[in-house]
Amino acid sequence: MRKFASYVLAFVAASAAPLYAQETAPGACSTPESIVVSGNARVDSAAIRSTASLSAGTQLNVHDIQAAIKAVYGTAQFDDVQIVCRIAPTTNKATLVIQVRERPVLTSYRVIGANKVSPKDVKEKLAFPTGGPVDPGKIAKAVASADSLYESNGYYLARIKPESTLVDGKLSIDFHIDEGRRLAVSGIRINGNRNISDADIVSAMETKPEGFLFTRNGEFDDAKYASDLSEHIPQLYSSRGFIDFRILKDTLIVDRANGKGLIDITVSEGPRYTVGNFEVLGNRRFSTEQIGTFYPFGKNQQATISQRTVGILRRSYVNPPNTFDAAKWEDAQQKLAEAYNDEGYIYAQVRPVMERVPSTDSVRKVNLRWEIDERSPAIVNRIEIVGNDYTHESCIREQIVLAPGQVFNRNYLIRSYQNIGNLNFFETPMPAPDTKPSGDQGDVDIVFTVKEKRTGNVNFGASMGQGTGLGGFIGLDQPNLLGRCKRAQVQWQFGRYINDFNATYSDPNIRQSRISGSLTAYNSRSRFQIAELGGATRTGGQVQLGFPVPSSLYTRLYVSYGGEKVKYESTGLLGTVANACKNCFRSTLGFTATHDTRTGLPFPADGGLQSFNAQFNGGPLGGTAAFQRYTTELRSFAPIGTIGGSLLGGEPMMFIVGLSAKAGAVFGDTGPFFYSQAFTLGGTQYGEQLRGYDEFSITPNGYDPSANQNQASRSSFGNAYFTGTGEIGLRINQSLYLNTFFEGGNVWNKPREFDPTRLFRSAGFGVSTLSPLGPLGVDVGYGFDKVDTAGRPAPGWKLHFKLGQFF
Repeated sequence: MRKFASYVLAFVAASAAPLYAQETAPGACSTPESIVVSGNARVDSAAIRSTASLSAGTQLNVHDIQAAIKAVYGTAQFDDVQIVCRIAPTTNKATLVIQVRERPVLTSYRVIGANKVSPKDVKEKLAFPTGGPVDPGKIAKAVASADSLYESNGYYLARIKPESTLVDGKLSIDFHIDEGRRLAVSGIRINGNRNISDADIVSAMETKPEGFLFTRNGEFDDAKYASDLSEHIPQLYSSRGFIDFRILKDTLIVDRANGKGLIDITVSEGPRYTVGNFEVLGNRRFSTEQIGTFYPFGKNQQATISQRTVGILRRSYVNPPNTFDAAKWEDAQQKLAEAYNDEGYIYAQVRPVMERVPSTDSVRKVNLRWEIDERSPAIVNRIEIVGNDYTHESCIREQIVLAPGQVFNRNYLIRSYQNIGNLNFFETPMPAPDTKPSGDQGDVDIVFTVKEKRTGNVNFGASMGQGTGLGGFIGLDQPNLLGRCKRAQVQWQFGRYINDFNATYSDPNIRQSRISGSLTAYNSRSRFQIAELGGATRTGGQVQLGFPVPSSLYTRLYVSYGGEKVKYESTGLLGTVANACKNCFRSTLGFTATHDTRTGLPFPADGGLQSFNAQFNGGPLGGTAAFQRYTTELRSFAPIGTIGGSLLGGEPMMFIVGLSAKAGAVFGDTGPFFYSQAFTLGGTQYGEQLRGYDEFSITPNGYDPSANQNQASRSSFGNAYFTGTGEIGLRINQSLYLNTFFEGGNVWNKPREFDPTRLFRSAGFGVSTLSPLGPLGVDVGYGFDKVDTAGRPAPGWKLHFKLGQFF
């Protein structure tokens, strides 16, 4: 781009005038009688004479004159400085005249036309002080600096044209900017590469050429391009064993007429390295065998289920066997350092060493070594909580699994951070906990910073549900009662087919212990219109206690007891047991074990859940029926990419891959409680979820194509079931989630009939959010294994509304 040096400002144009002294009488000008100043209006004459350092009556020479001109011009107050000698014709006395032309004073300047680049940033690049004389050279330099700002943002076609207004020696400048459009990268040419293709290199870069029919605009960004050269391309080569890789030259060839740019990069790949010997030095806390489990190039390194799933979704290049991968080496070193942190050695240093084995072969070896300086473990000195105005500190401290005086453990720190975030009392994302040294003994202070948000709410409104009809709801929910983390919830849902009252009180830390407890009471009358199931009134309650498992931060055991009285209406399927069981009573003792590492609830972004539940009904406990019910659930989540969130305090949108499996079995006779204790599959409104199919359509006897038309029957219920789901979702924030899924499931009469090779399959997409009644979602599923009444394949779509059931 042409620089501003090509422009000439008329109001400040200054040709360097010849430095001369006019002398008409030999010797008269060398000893002037007087020295005067002319042409000045703003600068004082005495100041100019003082700067010139010329004295009347003193012998002067050409060097004195030149020094005086240089000194006066150096004040930056004048565009032109000349010294002339004038001889009085009558007296022959010489007067030395310092003739100046003052520079105008800049009173203001504006930037006009800056939109794609911040006008504030442009003004900072111009950086003109007002109230002083204008230096043309500084104007040209400042405009060149603004040009470089536009170039760094990819606007190589931008033009900056200054226009001035001069009134009474006062100057104002308008900088008119024609930004043009960003330079489009028409292509990327790689030279010198033999082992890695151009396509792979360009794929690793953030800078991309423009796509076909404007599918990608190819805009050039100087910062991204610099990152490509310094990080992305070298990381690609080092991950494939080329650790001597260098970029020899890079050129951006600009076609200003068309606004296009061609990137030309020349590389030197060097030899490919394979892994040689490996050793560990300085380790005492961990044995060499234990540290060897972190070594990424061992024979027994296996990928996790989540890594394998991501690998299937993102098919990538696989290195030849034993190839050195710098990215894996660095990641392993980081994991080893984290393992030391988990044991309190937060000051431990793991120095990775790579020693190239001398060779002239095209494939060489590199010996690897970890040099470890363990130092002493850190002790937690103090734990501070900052920012809580409503929530009691003791309530928050109950979520912290570290304590002053114990050895610092990074894993405990992370779990404490997750526990506080999962309370959902504070704004997310929470700042990371701050760990800072305390004293000279290697101790640490830990600071958790939170920001309160509104938690309690009263809600009411109308509701409409498949099978429940039109109704309304009133709810009161305070998950942080009196700021002590105790939860009180009362909800009443009413309508034509439903009258449901529920009250719950829970305490996560009874008497400031690690034991949790909850108490629930309910009275629920429901008339299910789905498949004419019928109606029932349930009255009862449950008390539950939760206990932590020693040496496990994520595992808890729960013991519960519940009693429930059920009365059936005389219509529908449930009407068939109404006379046989007018006041049925179910007494239940339950045991549950959970291991929960999920983060970002209610739409998990990472971690997993494993749970197992056993319920014992009747028998010594009393009640109308005696049976045992077992259920288990496995879930796993892993992030595979993010969008945005680079701003301070921003929360990125995350792409999540998730896997889940659920299964259950009943031993004994559920009797009149089959509708809630046995298993039915299909839909999302009742029983176990299988999207793409109608409620009650998946039966122990196969698919029922008339399930959406006929009344549900006892044969629709089974005593064993299994469902599995794979899902890819976009977690926009903590309250909105988009997903696409593939799932399958089946139900059997008896647990011994379980056969996971015969599952009814479906796929689809959906959206989920939070509502006053809980999680709310809409799914569209395609059932692959549907058949018509004649037994012929009839796959098709099904729209589902769901409340309170999320993957």
